[in-house]
Amino acid sequence: MQCQLTKMCAIIMPLTEKLKSVSLLGLRLILAYTFLTPAIMKLSDIDSTALWFGSMGIPFPTLNAYMAAGTEMAGVVLLTLGLFSRLISIPLLVTMLVAFITVHGGNGFNVISETVQFTGAYVNGEMVEGTVVLLQNGYENILYYSLMLFIILTHGPGVLSIDHFISKKMNEKRED
Repeated sequence: MQCQLTKMCAIIMPLTEKLKSVSLLGLRLILAYTFLTPAIMKLSDIDSTALWFGSMGIPFPTLNAYMAAGTEMAGVVLLTLGLFSRLISIPLLVTMLVAFITVHGGNGFNVISETVQFTGAYVNGEMVEGTVVLLQNGYENILYYSLMLFIILTHGPGVLSIDHFISKKMNEKRED
């Protein structure tokens, strides 16, 4: 049995090692897409974002609104390219911590609290039936994004990145 497991490992391990960079690329792209909409929403009405930040007791709300939006937008670009991936993960993790403390932490874990079936409701003058999803706005997604950022921070962006290309070129110059 041990011999068969060793043979399977000999086949599986090189394959999973090759797929590691594909999974890290996927993780980076999902994170970049995740931060895109919030960054655009903040930047498109920075005054409202600053008012909202102020209402939550965040100090220097205008400055922090720009910093949060700028960090998220930088994350979108840098994670997509795989450039300074580990570095940008740190301020994005701080952004997730602030989001947990100020918005999501007190709402419990789940983003969705429940679904409710309804019949006989009027929407835009028409009778409809269906299901409504009630949002709880918990910290579930914050936890997932933080874990994904921590993986990028600790494992790097993978070989499918500009970071890897730069590192490879720097190592070649050192060898010369």
